[in-house]
Amino acid sequence: MLFRESLSRLLDTEPDFEMIAHCATSSQALKVLSRETIDLVLLDYDLGEEYGFEFIRKARDAGYTGRIFIVTAGMNDADSVRALGYGVCGIFLKHSSPALLSEAIRKVMAGETWIDQRCIQAIVQAVDRTHQQERRKQLTERERQVLLTVFEGLSNKEIATRLNLSEASVKSALQQLFAKTGVRTRSQLVRVALEEHADDWGLRT
Repeated sequence: MLFRESLSRLLDTEPDFEMIAHCATSSQALKVLSRETIDLVLLDYDLGEEYGFEFIRKARDAGYTGRIFIVTAGMNDADSVRALGYGVCGIFLKHSSPALLSEAIRKVMAGETWIDQRCIQAIVQAVDRTHQQERRKQLTERERQVLLTVFEGLSNKEIATRLNLSEASVKSALQQLFAKTGVRTRSQLVRVALEEHADDWGLRT
């Protein structure tokens, strides 16, 4: 509450800003959006009993098309990425200077995206982790063929003959399969592939 009131007083001093309302709950804010034309919503990520994502969803469902700018004490990496996925125009950390907030608001109103520098690296790392996880879920056609022959209990030499590959290529494919499933043996590979990756890899029998 104290921060919200302080922020309201700050923004009221800016000649090119017009503060329409400041709200204690998301339900109050949604009512304001239903009756006023609002260009920008400054949204706290942590709303007490709920998080800002729920407000964003409800606001968009109700037809709000303006900008939403998160002002928060902090967010974890995954939620920062999720917020950008929800279409917010930026993330601003509360302990930054008031002058910087005014600058950030002007930039997002001009169509730019503002992300606090302290959040950028965390977001990049979170996106990279997500991409790595997605890559681990995917098999090349060769890996899939080798895996299916492993299910049959074939040796490397037999797999090479069956698939017309060199034994070195079979070993390489197996190492990739071990890495993607986090196992060290063929028996573990078969179990984990069927129990954890069957749907992703189309292995249901």
